[in-house]
Amino acid sequence: MLQPAPPSPWTAIVISGMDGTGAPGGFCGVLLRQLEYLVALARERHFARAAAACHVSQPSLSAAIRKLERDLDVPLVRRGQRFAGLTPEGERVLLWAQRIIADADALRQDLSRMREGLSGTLRMGAIPTALTAASLLTTPFCERHPHVRVSLTSLSSREIARRLTEFEIDMAMTYLDDEDDLGEARVSPLYEERYLLLTPSDGALAGRQVARWAEVAALPLCLLAPEMRNRRILDANFRRAGAVAVPAIETDTVSALFAHVATHRWSSVIAHAWLHMFGVPEGMRVIRLERPAREPRVGLVVAGTGPESVMARAVLDIARDLDLREVFDRLTREHLT
Repeated sequence: MLQPAPPSPWTAIVISGMDGTGAPGGFCGVLLRQLEYLVALARERHFARAAAACHVSQPSLSAAIRKLERDLDVPLVRRGQRFAGLTPEGERVLLWAQRIIADADALRQDLSRMREGLSGTLRMGAIPTALTAASLLTTPFCERHPHVRVSLTSLSSREIARRLTEFEIDMAMTYLDDEDDLGEARVSPLYEERYLLLTPSDGALAGRQVARWAEVAALPLCLLAPEMRNRRILDANFRRAGAVAVPAIETDTVSALFAHVATHRWSSVIAHAWLHMFGVPEGMRVIRLERPAREPRVGLVVAGTGPESVMARAVLDIARDLDLREVFDRLTREHLT
């Protein structure tokens, strides 16, 4: 994938609203709109859908992109009967467009914060298994910044990496040990994911203080789906114990997993952070599992290039005031006793 070049005077010109001669004018607004249209077209891969996403007519969007091509004197879009992709020059301009739009948004947020306190929308992604912990950050964030709205989206770890790179989200909660997926993202650890056996109170292992992975693999299980990172971590732990788990039920949401386990027909391996939202269903109990050699870290990530989002910086300030490790460890101790 092409990498954006270092910041240039063009970025400063766009954000400041000055044209190439140094005179203030309408260049900033026009160019930003053209760049936003190009980003939308690359994302939607369809002129009509891109126009709808930008709340303009299709002819207006097409005309703006053609004007951008004339201004830059390069073809940006491969056209046929329908959108056929971007040219190599278009891909390069797209990277700049994403970066410039993010710069402009960061500037507006910073000035807004100075004028009247933080306002706007925090765009935050989270892997499904971390969504249960997100409220511990977003609630105090909203209390501290009442004029900010939060858009929280469930995303895979790979989708998080893509959206951070393309400045579609400000930050995310995800596993921090997938270095290939995260690329140059800046990370801030929150807690290590610890695993517990959630099993019926009259189950085969209900009287244990600590359960072994090989023993758990033999139980009737409900686990998350194989394509999810949490499940891949659990499968690796089972393999290291010389076992293979073959669950009777697989699901892609933690809520569905708890709904099935609450019937008392299945057991599951859960992350201790899930207890914050779901607790222990009636008639079930949690048991410690043998701790693996390495427990995966969960934390906050922000893009490693471009300006740091003012919104992301405010959430990181909240996170520094919390000790989620202690919060979840204390919760685990309460349920174990």
